[in-house]
Amino acid sequence: MNFLEERILKDGVVKEGNVLKVDSFLNHQMDVELFDKMGEEYAKRFAGKKITKILTIEASGIGIAAIVALHFHVPVVFAKKTQSINLDGEMYTAEVESFTHKNVNTIIVSKKFLGPDDHVLIIDDFLANGCALQGLIQIVKQAGAEVAGIGIAIEKGFQSGGRIIRNLGYQLESLAIVEEMDAATKTVRFREQ
Repeated sequence: MNFLEERILKDGVVKEGNVLKVDSFLNHQMDVELFDKMGEEYAKRFAGKKITKILTIEASGIGIAAIVALHFHVPVVFAKKTQSINLDGEMYTAEVESFTHKNVNTIIVSKKFLGPDDHVLIIDDFLANGCALQGLIQIVKQAGAEVAGIGIAIEKGFQSGGRIIRNLGYQLESLAIVEEMDAATKTVRFREQ
């Protein structure tokens, strides 16, 4: 069992509807020392890959991506979910359905921060159905850039996202893959990796 799986068992909470709450250390309150270990692990898993940018989606992926970026010595770009007056110039956009929030967002990345010379490592906190990742992949393709790899903190292995993304041929590295969860017994079983 790895460090993230241990932390999920210690501090994660299983809720009805296949919800795994990890807000005490991952996506509300953030344990940056844990994020540093995650960055170290991604650096090992993507060693030898040319990475020029880290790409994530607001908001939960930003903290993880920022710490991971320290290990690759590259900037982080995050896709915004809302247009604001601070966004100007030409944009890449993609439609993304949120499993957690049960809505559809148009995600936006400024063209000045992603281009054809970039080799992008996509980082996110959760992978369920893969909609967010597919949107981020679309944005990378619109930029003419290359997806060098995808790093996920927690993958729900019993949902289709991981299979879909791997079948598209991407190197997808999830630090913890939940095979099943039971809200009644509050148990989590991980896939052997």
